[in-house]
Amino acid sequence: MEEKDLMPLLDKIHNAADVRKLSRSQLPELCREVRQTLIDTVSKTAGHLASGLGVVELTVALHYVFDTPDDFLIWDVGHQAYPHKILTGHRKELATIRQKGGLHAFIWRGETPYDVLSTGHASTSIGSALGIAVAQHQLGTKRQVVAVIGDGALSGGMAFEALNHAGAFMDKGVNLLVILNDNEMSISENVGGLAKGLSRVLSNPHYAKLVEGGKKVLEKLPAVRRFALRAQEHVKGMIMPGTLFEEFGFNYIGPVDGHDVKGLVQILQNVKEIGGLQFLHVVTCKGKGYPPAEKDPICYHGVPRFDPAEGVHPTPFPSDRSFSAVFGRWMCDKAAQNDKLVGITPAMRIGSALDEFAKRYPDRFFDVAIAEEHSLVFASGLAAGGMRPVVAIYSTFLQRAYDSVFHDLALQDLPIMLAIDRAGVVGPDGPTHHGAFDIAALKAIPNLTIMAPSSRDELYKMLNTGFKLGHPCAVRYPRTEGVGELDGITLDDTVEIGKGRVLSEGAKIAVLCFGVFSQDYLEYAKERGYTLVDMRFIKPWDEALVEDLIKTHDRIITVEDGVVKGGIGEEIASFVQRKIGDRKVKVLNLGLPDRYIMEGTRKEIIHDLKLDVSGLDETVAAFLKE
Repeated sequence: MEEKDLMPLLDKIHNAADVRKLSRSQLPELCREVRQTLIDTVSKTAGHLASGLGVVELTVALHYVFDTPDDFLIWDVGHQAYPHKILTGHRKELATIRQKGGLHAFIWRGETPYDVLSTGHASTSIGSALGIAVAQHQLGTKRQVVAVIGDGALSGGMAFEALNHAGAFMDKGVNLLVILNDNEMSISENVGGLAKGLSRVLSNPHYAKLVEGGKKVLEKLPAVRRFALRAQEHVKGMIMPGTLFEEFGFNYIGPVDGHDVKGLVQILQNVKEIGGLQFLHVVTCKGKGYPPAEKDPICYHGVPRFDPAEGVHPTPFPSDRSFSAVFGRWMCDKAAQNDKLVGITPAMRIGSALDEFAKRYPDRFFDVAIAEEHSLVFASGLAAGGMRPVVAIYSTFLQRAYDSVFHDLALQDLPIMLAIDRAGVVGPDGPTHHGAFDIAALKAIPNLTIMAPSSRDELYKMLNTGFKLGHPCAVRYPRTEGVGELDGITLDDTVEIGKGRVLSEGAKIAVLCFGVFSQDYLEYAKERGYTLVDMRFIKPWDEALVEDLIKTHDRIITVEDGVVKGGIGEEIASFVQRKIGDRKVKVLNLGLPDRYIMEGTRKEIIHDLKLDVSGLDETVAAFLKE
């Protein structure tokens, strides 16, 4: 058996209490075993890798020092919590992560006693942890509360709102430790002997008592006290980047080496004894312990199945036929033609296929980090200033910027286009990432055109259409490969606003699809002799076409890759009822149910929801009997 396969310590770890039974000298070996388990497992299952590799030592130290689950540990964001899952009883189940019926992709409330809040979206940990800390103070418990924020989540506005609010509890006995997992390399040079020494001093309870004692002594000499406090802040500010956090009311400690597990244990023990509002700045290397991931942490952030000995192939999908790839190509094509086009994304450059655009047009590409609302407000300024912004954003993250769609885009009638990626069912990332709600949410907003392409060529044409429109618009498309070729399509090719198209002429039943379902059902509709319509537009949708269909069909079925409740199908059903007069026409709305959809592949989920061809056939058969 190879050395890497030996897990003498991890074999004895069934929960976090077992971690605390180890001696401090055994912790580096435990870290090695956790890291190797992570590499071995994720390489076989696919999933998030680099983030977890970077926090192995921090995770071990936290469970070693704090009495979890009695003490609260809040992770932000959840993809850095794989080591946490390993140490809290899910080592064997990790092989099922992001799969149907398996472990949740991120932290899920109630999955174990250690997980009190779900964390699928970023920048929430500090606010949640603050609420828990205040609750413990009110209840009079001595339970500790720790928030671990990392992978860019501190760039989100909610994190700073929470830090600002935390300052209100500075002198009220509330205990909260915020740990910044800083895996950026820009400050790595600060993790030297001086920074380590200062961090030990600043985290030492004796230092804290000395400072507080000095403040009390100087209370009767206010002028001297103010001078001493300013001097303390200036000395710390000159040699450490923590002045901002001190202004929020936290005692800043760091930066410290996030891969020195013994050093982390000592500092965490000191901080635990001090109490109050503490901010620990931990510097880590994303992908630590696996050289390919250290070299390219972006590539190894989320990985397909791969051989650890060979690493991830640089182009795991050499023939990319995804809708995202079409969007990326269109951005480059359009930017070459129009120098006013700019691209914006909230930390999704790779996922949104903007990497090539960013390389070719670096001055016209803006990654605003995890700040979805700001991405749209920023776009409104660019548009008002004469540019043509395109905001690439995932459907589930657009939810965070809903007010900005209303106030900063539609209300002001600015020429901004939303490229809504990951619309509908996305698969393994689970309920926090399915793009289920954008249709229901956006169709209520005036002055907004919304399109849903069924194929790759349709997406290209709709992007042309939206840009030419010169008003607020959105194009939503799924995380999947599509049919349709781009050969021969130019930047002049568009679609007529608000007009659908009949793909298959039939009788009795008309199936109205929004998005890719029309391509999925095409052969089936032809075989059964049903009319199949690619509606193309969610807003404005083709009322004239639907009115013609209800004159010649007895059954209308709408299918959307979004929630049925409040969706576009219900709007069409209401329209039909107003228009049919004495005729008997029944309408059935299909789409996503009124519940959260768990992990699974898109194919598995679509099948379970009976939205694939076999499910539709079963549904139609029952519908015809009504």
